[in-house]
Amino acid sequence: MALPVEEWRLLAARCWAALDPALRERLAAASLQDAVLLGCGLLGPEQAALRRLCRRVRAGKEPGSARCCREEGNRLFGRGPPEAAALWAPQAASHELPGSSELSLCFANRSAALFHLGCFEVCLEDIARAESHGYPDRLLPKVLLRRAECLLCLGRLQDAAAALSVVENKIAAGGIMTSPTHEVLLKKLSQLRIKIREKESCPEPAREPRGEIQRQLEIWEENDSISGATSSLSLNFDRERGRHLVASQDILPGQSLLKEEAFVSVLCPGESLLLPDSDETASWDARVTNADLYCHRCLRQLLASVPCCGCSYAKYCSQRCADLAWEQYHRTECSLGDLLLTLGVFCHVALRTVLLAGFAEVSRLVEWSHSGDKDLHSPEGRCKHLDEAPDTRGIPGCNDSGQYQSSYQAVFNLLPHTEKHSPEHKFLCVLSVVAICKQLQEAGLEAAVLNQESSEKRSKQKACEKTSGELSPELTIMAEAMLRHVLQLQCNAQAITVMQESESGDGAVVNKKPVRLATAFFPVLSLLNHSCCPNTSVSFSGTAATVRASQPIPSGQEIFHCYGPHRCRMKVTERQQLLSQYFFECRCQACLDELESDVKSVVSRRNSFCCPSCQASMQGQDVLCCSNEACATSVSRESLSRRLRDLQQQIKKALELLRDGKAEQAIKMLLKCQMDAGNFLSPEHLLMGEMEDHLAQVYATLGKWQEAATHLERSIEIVKMHHGPSSVEMGHELFKLAQILFNGFAVSEALSTIQRAEEILSVHCGPQSTQIQELQEMKTCLLELPRSILQRT
Repeated sequence: MALPVEEWRLLAARCWAALDPALRERLAAASLQDAVLLGCGLLGPEQAALRRLCRRVRAGKEPGSARCCREEGNRLFGRGPPEAAALWAPQAASHELPGSSELSLCFANRSAALFHLGCFEVCLEDIARAESHGYPDRLLPKVLLRRAECLLCLGRLQDAAAALSVVENKIAAGGIMTSPTHEVLLKKLSQLRIKIREKESCPEPAREPRGEIQRQLEIWEENDSISGATSSLSLNFDRERGRHLVASQDILPGQSLLKEEAFVSVLCPGESLLLPDSDETASWDARVTNADLYCHRCLRQLLASVPCCGCSYAKYCSQRCADLAWEQYHRTECSLGDLLLTLGVFCHVALRTVLLAGFAEVSRLVEWSHSGDKDLHSPEGRCKHLDEAPDTRGIPGCNDSGQYQSSYQAVFNLLPHTEKHSPEHKFLCVLSVVAICKQLQEAGLEAAVLNQESSEKRSKQKACEKTSGELSPELTIMAEAMLRHVLQLQCNAQAITVMQESESGDGAVVNKKPVRLATAFFPVLSLLNHSCCPNTSVSFSGTAATVRASQPIPSGQEIFHCYGPHRCRMKVTERQQLLSQYFFECRCQACLDELESDVKSVVSRRNSFCCPSCQASMQGQDVLCCSNEACATSVSRESLSRRLRDLQQQIKKALELLRDGKAEQAIKMLLKCQMDAGNFLSPEHLLMGEMEDHLAQVYATLGKWQEAATHLERSIEIVKMHHGPSSVEMGHELFKLAQILFNGFAVSEALSTIQRAEEILSVHCGPQSTQIQELQEMKTCLLELPRSILQRT
């Protein structure tokens, strides 16, 4: 959630409406500095209401929630897949206090699930964590046996034998034990001893190395002026387009143009992912979200998370990530979790930005913005300045040497469009950043924010010296910078996305969709202007973005990025409306072509309704009439839209049947939906393709590979019509078809499809992407089949 919760937005709106008109006018025209100073006095009456809202967010340690999650994990481990149990363990661990026996139990329980998943290295890490947090001695033998079994599975025989000796010593120290549990442990120990001796006497033959997957090395020549960019780009500036990147030489499709690490990123909580059989009516909210699945610092997917010692929200992939996050920003953010979750991701990004930059750099640039040449802060002034000195040293964000780096200076110089935001939105942002800074001051965190080594006593003393409506001069500077960043984010926030698997029956075919994972500042990536038909594709790996050419780009052509509404997905009027949030009217070639012609857009034609009587196309606005002159059928648009919504609900129910293991019923419902859709939707409608895709998914679940391939090929034809033969959507569909053909042992067809998918996905995602590696593994496996089989297929 980028913006604050709805209740806080409504409170701010009521507060704005109640202000004296003269004060509203003053606030609307105020500079960022004056807006913060005015906001300090206006927050007071609303601060108590904000605190009440924050109490609904549970970001602290709660033993009750931990107990609920631990019990649910134990229940699922006994009856369901180990993946489900492994997901509940981090929830429980995040609510337990460091060093408690309960926390050690969480790690031990998770190690059991990880062992069953075959994640032996990570299982060993959790066993070590359980021991370090004081796992009870009476339970240790069972966990230590698991360690020995992990080491055995990893082929570390000496370590496994040593681990068994430790178990034997523990059991001996405990005296003679006759309980059934201990007898089971002794039997297990004996079995592991035998396995170790067998492996020592008959070592497994060395496996012949499989054909190594060739990893293409990308040619990369660093740009002297733009950090992370190739030498094929140059930085330009003009009155109409502002800062922008231009090709300085001819560029080929798939060529990497830019690799940039985010200056700052904040994980978005994401939609709740309810586990099977979970109880939504439980007294504790224990739903699994993206915040439980990805590292809060580097965004790596989590197998065994390391929880923050102070809050229940932040989780990390390793102790190293946890320590770095604490040192860089989390020691300040930790106690503000409920407030930051209430105020939204944009406020969180703004706070983390200034924490990473440090007070000295923030103060320097804020003071520069007050005392510098005011002409340089307007587009007209910048252009005038650049006309006099056309080299890159005059371009905002560049350093004295004319280099544009991924730095706080570049972030600070991104346009906040202060005068273009609505006064109400600006007021909401003012109250929000002032609320954060007041909380920092009241909690005695000012010294940490300002990077000062100061005693707790001094921090509390400084807080007491302030009146209730004041911020210290230093925090006022930080608040001004944060306000600037919150306003910048509306036009410069970059969504970091990840291809996340969706449920697909038995998992034989992996269906993936892009999901927003985090919000970030990429100052170099922000140089790319928008086009509804861009010439680049952006992919992400953790917190790093890579921009590649998606089509040939001749020298001198501008490099474009799509901010969201692509011409293939949305008609021009809808795109223009959506792009208004960026404070510009799109004049890209795609928009001009549609606006200047009387021909309906491709999206409108293909996603249109057809006549329920004769299946000809329908025309009109509120009342649609059949385009076939011999047919006099007319129907309201609302009536057909209602039929479309009902159809989408039926498709949703069919997918629920599939998730419940009722594949045959799902097929019947989807076929009925197809028949109904054919009566009023264009054959090229995207929903027709989606239904073919779903039918392919169900047939793949049943192992009916030929039927699955037939339906997916029909879906691919519709995707090709909408998105183009070289689009990333086409690549994802071909990837699924390759999996189906591979599983169905259709060797020649699979090899051909793999090649097509590779060609497309390597352009958009690069040769190192997960999907490319999976495709190459399938190809290697198929090519290793006996020649006689290859010749028959």
